[in-house]
Amino acid sequence: MRDYRKYKVWELGHEVALSIYKVTKEFPEEEKFSMVSQMRRAAYSVPSNISEGCGRESDSEFKRYLVIARGSASELEYFLILSKDLNYLKEELYEVLFDKVNMVRRSLNNLINKI
Repeated sequence: MRDYRKYKVWELGHEVALSIYKVTKEFPEEEKFSMVSQMRRAAYSVPSNISEGCGRESDSEFKRYLVIARGSASELEYFLILSKDLNYLKEELYEVLFDKVNMVRRSLNNLINKI
């Protein structure tokens, strides 16, 4: 069984999830049960799927969970674009978060390709 905490991509995904929780606290109240909920779910889905995949028996199962995590990272990228366009995020913060999420996706791609 793999230790998910040893994967840099899990660590980065966890950092992104914490950042998303922090920034979405400032979103409008009417977004609490819609966009905020979806963004947070997509954000924590990345490290949680990496963690779950590490607990699976085979490389193919692990890879499947990494692909799911990559899909969640892509979903989160869109929500960041939407948040910026709705003026919920300032441009500088958007760029920092978008770059981090993009780094997670690239790292997941690299790991998927190694398996």
